[in-house]
Amino acid sequence: MKLAVCNEFFEGWEIERVFDYAARIGCDGVEIAPFTLAESAHDISSVRRRDIRQAAEAAGVEIVGLHWLLVKPAGLYINHPDRRVWQRTQDYVKALIDFCGDLGGRVMIHGSPQQRNIQEGWNADDCFARAAELFAGCADLMAQRGVTYCIEPLTDQETNFVTGVAEALKLVEAVGHPNFQTMVDCRAASTEAMSHPEVIDRAGSAMRHVHVNDPNLRGPGFGELQFAPILKKLRELRYSGYVSVEVFDFEPDPETIAARSIGYLKGILEGLDAG
Repeated sequence: MKLAVCNEFFEGWEIERVFDYAARIGCDGVEIAPFTLAESAHDISSVRRRDIRQAAEAAGVEIVGLHWLLVKPAGLYINHPDRRVWQRTQDYVKALIDFCGDLGGRVMIHGSPQQRNIQEGWNADDCFARAAELFAGCADLMAQRGVTYCIEPLTDQETNFVTGVAEALKLVEAVGHPNFQTMVDCRAASTEAMSHPEVIDRAGSAMRHVHVNDPNLRGPGFGELQFAPILKKLRELRYSGYVSVEVFDFEPDPETIAARSIGYLKGILEGLDAG
């Protein structure tokens, strides 16, 4: 498996500087939140996209892909009953798929809880159907651009739509395309009625990405969650994708968060290799 950091906790850093620092601490890749680069993917020119991709190559890291997809621009919603909002959202998802492909990214992680919540008075089955329709309509483009789009199960404290791995797998089945899958976020998985290794087993072959973070919103090794069983399970399954450090508490500073998290994960992996 490969290790990465997400770029949004490097607040105020140019993406080129993030690439360089990630390479320095032994990361294989960097995962990008599009809103850190521009208000909209439409604002990022083809020249800038080329430059970002070349900067990653020069630093010796991969651009893993994208996450926090619909934070900006405002007004996006994957299951909104207003067809105009729904269509605008599908169009933007397609634009993000193209952006990811232009950067050489291979995965897109769909969290964005506020852009998927089922509002009071909305029918849950209709919301599910609208979301499935939206993603199914993007699936051919996902395949064309070599991108796997992953719906992220979140906690019921963040959203009421896809709050566990079982619901994520239901949506994957409804979309019915190999380029639409799911992933495991360790913080969110802490609220499941299963252990983390069991959540990983439940996700099975549909799991195409992993976010590592502690329930305290900090990085791996900054809290009480034990990551050794998680990485051991991934090793047993011969998982070869990315494990990305994603945090929501940006203290004390990005260098400490990234270096300590990656060092902690590498230490576990070295121990597994030695064992």
